[in-house]
Amino acid sequence: MNNQRTRMLVEGGIMIALGYVLSNIKVFEMPNGGSITAVSMLPAIIYAIRWGVKPGLFVAGVYGILQFILGPKYSGHIVSILCDYVLGFGVLGFSGILGKGYVKSLIASVLAMLARFVLAVISGIVVYQVDFVGSVVYNATYMIPEIILTVAVFTLVFKPLQKFNASVAAR
Repeated sequence: MNNQRTRMLVEGGIMIALGYVLSNIKVFEMPNGGSITAVSMLPAIIYAIRWGVKPGLFVAGVYGILQFILGPKYSGHIVSILCDYVLGFGVLGFSGILGKGYVKSLIASVLAMLARFVLAVISGIVVYQVDFVGSVVYNATYMIPEIILTVAVFTLVFKPLQKFNASVAAR
């Protein structure tokens, strides 16, 4: 196994662990699931931007599975497992689809987080049999603030991380 692949695998494990730890720091939690966390989506987003879509989808998907296995379970319905966890977090891997520049990364990340929001809305409609508007409102109460918070921290850490990426690449 080459050095770069080892670095990618280790970083993926660290990002999954960091995301999980951050997900346990809750600013606000909804009664039927969903919470505003300490930017728990950001490690998966950063990983996807750094290593690309395919590794990003894998790490984000594993993170979602870990969230389901270790976190509170509001539903065991297959749609909930897929939309709220596996695919719900997995779509964060698309954050790397547009490239590594700030604007492209930000746009891709926001779209990935909005895709997670859409999946949560679908889960609300199918699993809890809430109408479309009700599911949008419920999920927006925690997802929109979480997205805004993640974008704010993303903006703060992007430039310092780019310098770190350059120094790692120079080795």
